Amino acid sequence: MEYFHEQEEGSEEPVSPTGQYFNSSVLSVSVLAVLESEIPIDDSLTLTLLKDVFLPINPRFSSIMVRDKDGVKQWKKVEVKLTDHINVPIFPEGKSLEFYDEHLNDYLTKIAMEQLPQNRPLWEIHIVKYPTSNAAGSLVFKLHHAMGDGFSLMGALLSCLQRADDPSLPLTFPCFATNPKSDSEEKSAFGCVPRICGGLLHTISDFGWSILKSSFLEDDRTPIRSADEGVEFRPIDIITLTFSLDQIKQIKANLEVSKY
Repeated sequence: MEYFHEQEEGSEEPVSPTGQYFNSSVLSVSVLAVLESEIPIDDSLTLTLLKDVFLPINPRFSSIMVRDKDGVKQWKKVEVKLTDHINVPIFPEGKSLEFYDEHLNDYLTKIAMEQLPQNRPLWEIHIVKYPTSNAAGSLVFKLHHAMGDGFSLMGALLSCLQRADDPSLPLTFPCFATNPKSDSEEKSAFGCVPRICGGLLHTISDFGWSILKSSFLEDDRTPIRSADEGVEFRPIDIITLTFSLDQIKQIKANLEVSKY
């Protein structure tokens, strides 16, 4: 089955200001998410999974942006031809893992620079069947930022997954264990005062600093900021890096960010 159709009269919903900002004549921003598989990917069930699992997650996955009679952008549900959204790249056969690492990065760079067609829902799936240093196969989702932010889209994708030990149970992740005593202290009147005052001070400080940075001060040059004019119009090159949990903890400690 190639098509999925679900449309109702008057079912259009307005596009949020952020969604309109991310999908305009001068700006188009997409999110790339890569799921790595420990076993080779079998794409024989792709169409069924997309129809029964992926599309029902979010109505945006089966909607396009249109303008109403007043020129306001709306989400309109349309017929989805699933085969138009599936891509299976062809790489040279019998090469090394390092070769496929480089080819995957080059492929990600290529699709990141391409705009999604506006005449169909703003997402694509790329099935990479070649092994890399990290996986036996990779599933690449390209989702337009107008459909949601990274956290909401990541949550939508994770909801498609099942537990390996018992697929009937919902997918769970380790959670931060809180101290019951500290929770009761935070709920007390005296415990809330330092937290509220600290939040206000941080808000005022961050707001003032952002005004200074946007109006008078310039960011320093860093390995990821060249400060060259017109850098936003230059081609990009995607590379992948792997960080251990200990390195993430060290980064968090160096940045002095919240434990949450």
